Amino acid sequence: MKAQLPNRILITGASNGLGAALARHYAAPGRTLILWGRDHQRLHAVATGCREAGAQVAVRSLDLSDSTAAIAAIEQEDEAGAIELALLVAGMGDTQAPGDLVEDAAQVARLGLVNFVAAAAMAAALANRMARRGDGRIVLVGSAAGFHALPFAAAYAGSKAGIAQFAQALRLGVKRHGVQVTLVSPGFIDTPAGRKAPGPRPFSLQPSDAAARIARAVARGQAHAIFPWPFILLRWLDRLLPRMLRDRLMLALTPPGD
Repeated sequence: MKAQLPNRILITGASNGLGAALARHYAAPGRTLILWGRDHQRLHAVATGCREAGAQVAVRSLDLSDSTAAIAAIEQEDEAGAIELALLVAGMGDTQAPGDLVEDAAQVARLGLVNFVAAAAMAAALANRMARRGDGRIVLVGSAAGFHALPFAAAYAGSKAGIAQFAQALRLGVKRHGVQVTLVSPGFIDTPAGRKAPGPRPFSLQPSDAAARIARAVARGQAHAIFPWPFILLRWLDRLLPRMLRDRLMLALTPPGD
């Protein structure tokens, strides 16, 4: 039996990049989108486009580094009307600053709070409510970087590795209650934030392409979506290589000057 399309959808990180592309992908008549984002002006521009596509749209701006506020907000949104699909896209990416010996400690804390703590806490709060209803879908956006020990982006890679492990554990915990959890681990996506990352970005995808792939994974009930395909091979290569060779490879990828 084909799964019914969700009508009430929450998307975090919807003011630009992948989150905005997902909002546009799901915008349609009869659908309600709840869009969260940091950039107030861009968020409202995305909301306007989604309304023009026929969707009803509500927006919210908040700082996800405040996990207590994020939990309260997501519970409030669900109380106003059951969220059928939540795409937890919001995240931060940063690397070690040129000349620094180690990533700035405040940066490590910030990425940990936004990429892991807030995302995991919101997913847990919503999964609990969905499990009580016996239905719902949650998407947690990790990264292919979470499979690799990147010396120049330890906080980003570490936080994405954490959310990947959490997503898989949450999926197992709520599956019997009718809740679907999908982990998404994309490679490079051509966004303004992504272009700031040092070094080449092979196999880079447009946000609209990535959004379509995520929507297909959700519709299939896929547990883990890694794309594009070369990043699946890289994941297995990282697993199979001896640690000494993995270390050499990671150090070879480190941008000059770090």
